[in-house]
Amino acid sequence: MSQRQIKPTTNQQKRRSLKKLAALWSGAGMTLLLGPNEIAFGASLVGVRVWPAEEYTRITIESDTSLKVSHQLLINPDRLVVDIEGLDLNSKIKELVSKIKTDDPFIFQVRAGQFQPKVVRLVFDLKEEIKPQLFTLDPIGDYQYRLVFDLYPKVPLDPMADFLKKNMNKVEEDDPIALALKEKEKANTATNKTPTKEDVKKYSRIVTIAIDPGHGGEDPGAIGQSGAKEKDVVLAIAKRLQNLLDENPNFRTLLTRDGDYFVPLNVRVQKARRVQADIFISIHADAFVLPNAKGASVFVLSQQGATSTTARWMANKENGADLIGGLNIKNKDYQVAQLLLDMSTTAQIKDSLKLGSSVIQEIGSFAKLHKGSVEQASFAVLKAPDLPSILVETAFISNPEEEAKLLDESYQNRISKAILKGVQGYLDKNPPIIRRT
Repeated sequence: MSQRQIKPTTNQQKRRSLKKLAALWSGAGMTLLLGPNEIAFGASLVGVRVWPAEEYTRITIESDTSLKVSHQLLINPDRLVVDIEGLDLNSKIKELVSKIKTDDPFIFQVRAGQFQPKVVRLVFDLKEEIKPQLFTLDPIGDYQYRLVFDLYPKVPLDPMADFLKKNMNKVEEDDPIALALKEKEKANTATNKTPTKEDVKKYSRIVTIAIDPGHGGEDPGAIGQSGAKEKDVVLAIAKRLQNLLDENPNFRTLLTRDGDYFVPLNVRVQKARRVQADIFISIHADAFVLPNAKGASVFVLSQQGATSTTARWMANKENGADLIGGLNIKNKDYQVAQLLLDMSTTAQIKDSLKLGSSVIQEIGSFAKLHKGSVEQASFAVLKAPDLPSILVETAFISNPEEEAKLLDESYQNRISKAILKGVQGYLDKNPPIIRRT
């Protein structure tokens, strides 16, 4: 036999060959004895992952072939029953049982069993009624086939009420929800007095800032040579920025994600608009094919093409986050949201350029800039039609030297303070208008 003939084949090719061989032997009245690795003609699991969050819990099952799934919801008690075809009960599936933590908002526990030959049944015992979304994702990037369960609460969280609860010390006359909540909790809430807007009033009203840490969950973003993940670095920077803003009575903040879970691009914008944000700041850590690329950047939206090849490349990379993170594109709500994101206006871009210029000037006072001016490209996350929006690439995580900086707390603090000063500089020249009640 030639060397070419004994070249190893893929797992799928091996399975097809074994099936054909087994059929031939069976037709001849003979039995083919196979080892344990060959018995399972079904899918081979690559991994199982769980991403719990207040908004929803995601379970991902990754395999080397596509899986067929069906599900049903049961009540009294609440359960989600999922049947996965083409699969045998194995150690990977059993890992899922141990990955459900006691503090998961929606899942009490999961049970797994061999329901039928080549059919594994998962039973999720639930803490409350849910509205599940089950969908599959084709291979992309480093991922193979993925089966995704998104478990949303039947009664979704009210982002405005949740946001205002976290900002009870910053209430204004045009916040009827906040005023009602404060009255309700006044009797049993004892806090130290904080400065009021009369004490240090600088603007005509409190400014709401949405901070968007890029990527998360299934989508790690760019990964540095030492293994640092963009999603972790930008979340740390975003939280530092939030703390700085929250110390100032003139600001209140919203994080589009406050943990390691995936948020679709359009949902990030929806969250900001839902709390009537005045400014949207998306935090990222750059990556490029060349490891010597370095420097921070600030981007705003463009409706007329990118201002550079690099800007276009960056936008395409960041806009692919939904595909990596795993988005149910059959969801009608997503289609409606995409139409909303295409409504961006010239006025929004003009204000975004002013904000971006102020921020990049502050960053450039201590850090190297990739380009000395604000760049523009068609970033999906910047397409809110009615609020200034910028995307800050804090440094190149693909550059080993800058990766080390991004992991350094002092650099994280400095970049956060620079963004804060940039926001203040913008607002000093462009103060917020009083909202109509």
